[in-house]
Amino acid sequence: MSQTALYHFLTSVPEAAAIWSFLLLLALGLLAALVARPDRDAAPEAAAEPADADAARRDDLIRYAEEVAVAAAGAAQTARRRREQWLAAQDEADRAWTAYDEADAAARRLAGAAALAAPRTPRTPAEYATRERWLRHAAMTAHWRGDLSARQLADVLARRNGWDPRRHPADQEIVLARIVRDGRRAGWESAAARERQSWRDAELAAEAARTLAAEAYAATAALWPAPAYRSAATNPLPVPAPVRRARWRPARVG
Repeated sequence: MSQTALYHFLTSVPEAAAIWSFLLLLALGLLAALVARPDRDAAPEAAAEPADADAARRDDLIRYAEEVAVAAAGAAQTARRRREQWLAAQDEADRAWTAYDEADAAARRLAGAAALAAPRTPRTPAEYATRERWLRHAAMTAHWRGDLSARQLADVLARRNGWDPRRHPADQEIVLARIVRDGRRAGWESAAARERQSWRDAELAAEAARTLAAEAYAATAALWPAPAYRSAATNPLPVPAPVRRARWRPARVG
């Protein structure tokens, strides 16, 4: 009986060992498959990352190019508007200079006539009333033309700051011409200062527009595909065909 049990034990041990060996190999194979699978899955992800990075970088370049193009268009419009403002200020300065030149010529002409003696008139209340009416009319006319300010007109009517309606109209005309000339000179100087400031603003706007235009061109050029250059090995230069030289033959005689 003991020999039979020992016989069965010895015959079943190799079979159990074979089964356990098979199970162990199967477990090792599954473990190796599970360990190697993440590497295989990570490979496509690693390969997809550069493509995604390139796409994101190109999207950023496109967005930047669009923003710079919009800024360049706005800067160009601003530069155009500033140039128009400068041209208008230049015209205004030219008109102010012409007005001052005319007033200066009139003041010089009246100053030359002042060397002559003023005509004598009887100093009566009627004469003084006539002189005052003339001064008021001349002052109002100059104010309507814009040559006298409201304060200066008020000084004339109130007989302030040296205005005396009893003086002869010739003297009053000289004083009035000098005041008009000084006022027009001040207007020309103010217009010239505005023209210089408008010119500086136009120059700054034009420089900003040029800078943004160059930046927009560079941003757009960055989106263009790189040109493909052909090497000499792939595209060899054509070899010229050999030139056939005519053989020289002696002419026949006779």
